[in-house]
Amino acid sequence: MPIKPEVLNIKKAASSRLFLVEELELRFSNGEQRTYERLASRGYGAVMMIAIDSDDNILLVREYAGGIEDYTLSLPKGAVDKGETIYQAADRELKEEIGFGANRIDFLKEMTTAPNYMGHKLKAVIARDLYPCELPGDEPEPLEVVKWPLSDIDNLALNPEFTEGRAIAGLYMAKHFLENQSG
Repeated sequence: MPIKPEVLNIKKAASSRLFLVEELELRFSNGEQRTYERLASRGYGAVMMIAIDSDDNILLVREYAGGIEDYTLSLPKGAVDKGETIYQAADRELKEEIGFGANRIDFLKEMTTAPNYMGHKLKAVIARDLYPCELPGDEPEPLEVVKWPLSDIDNLALNPEFTEGRAIAGLYMAKHFLENQSG
């Protein structure tokens, strides 16, 4: 197992309302020193929900994504607030984004995105036994809820509107989880 590099210094390089860029000065076990930059993690993490209704449809959202400057189809997700568990955050975000709460939420996996450059972690959960319940959300416009048959996730993964890697991974983890529960 490799030896983790020694952290010599961490300093703020830049920040905005949403992002903090840090410089990490590191010394590796072979004596080499490097400065890495990363988007530091802020807040209490995030959660992504694979919500499945009683008709075995995955409930997706279509929303504007500033990073790609277009509307995208994805799984509901959001930040974990201070004092919330991931299960409480998932239930709240479902109510805000798709108008349903969940009586059953199971943890699937913690995921990262570009871990060489970002400290962000997202916990994927599967949400079932849904019931209608709405809470006001923080989106600038109402999100469109799109139902997609769970039995057709291969075509969803190939859909040009469904591009987020974490969401695609979440679909297949949920499928695997459900297959192992029933078999």
